[in-house]
Amino acid sequence: MNFASLDLNLLRVLDALLETRSTTYAGQRIGLSQPAVSSALGRLRRQLDDPLFIRNGPRLEPTDYALSLSAPLRDLLEKAEILLSGPPAFDPQTAEETFRISGSDFFAEILMPRLAGYLSENAPKLRVQLVDLVPDDYVATLETDSVDLALLPQLEGPSWMEWQPLFNSSFALVARRGNPRLVDQAKAGQIDIGTFCDLDHILFSPEGKFEAMVDAALSRKGHKRRVVMTLPVMYGVCSTVAETDYVALVPQQLAHKLSQKLSLDVIRPPFPIHTPPIGMAWHRRRTNAPAHRWLRDQLARLLVPLNEGEPPLAD
Repeated sequence: MNFASLDLNLLRVLDALLETRSTTYAGQRIGLSQPAVSSALGRLRRQLDDPLFIRNGPRLEPTDYALSLSAPLRDLLEKAEILLSGPPAFDPQTAEETFRISGSDFFAEILMPRLAGYLSENAPKLRVQLVDLVPDDYVATLETDSVDLALLPQLEGPSWMEWQPLFNSSFALVARRGNPRLVDQAKAGQIDIGTFCDLDHILFSPEGKFEAMVDAALSRKGHKRRVVMTLPVMYGVCSTVAETDYVALVPQQLAHKLSQKLSLDVIRPPFPIHTPPIGMAWHRRRTNAPAHRWLRDQLARLLVPLNEGEPPLAD
């Protein structure tokens, strides 16, 4: 027999005939007419080179060869049904998956403590790795499955990339509490553009760049600030500000979270700084995977509330 030329639908017919011993009942079981079943039986006989069934009155008696196929054929069809019935169910209480997420240390402060609390109660065997997001390399890590998803500002991506927005994050200026240059501005909760540009700034930049989107916005207004240091982690930016007279722009959610811990004043910038929405990106091949879908649902549940308005500025 040439397996490549075998119509696999014929196996369903053979299984039904072995079960019912009747072309009529076999047809009813699998949704075919009696003539269609008889035609399929003829094709099976030719391809398998065996009569398969001998008529005995109204019944069909299987040959020894047909009987030998009965159990393995049923097992094969059951496995095929399971295989093609869709992705397996995902139970977070028992799953032992490991998820790898790339993102800045913003998410180490804002997301991971809440995610850890949720997982300890609802998915105790799961493991999560938060790894550094390399902006110029996030596409490669998604494509090669080095990470399961990336948390990042909205960017243009390849056609295979899926994107889900999560929240918007404006910038706030942070300064150490008691910074003599900013006593009045801290009380007012906003800084004028002249003072803003005259201060020494620290810039969060994993690549070590001395300019960011705010510098382009300042340039359009005819101003320029002075960036004296770059750091690859946001917490390092904030902790350095807390011990110096330097200032920095950081996402407002992080600024408010660390303001008490690091004794920081949180001040509105001198003008709105438009930022792209923050969301998660992943490879389209993972969209319908139950475990991946569950992970995305949990991240959205924890992060979307960040978009429900800004907290009040610190006094």
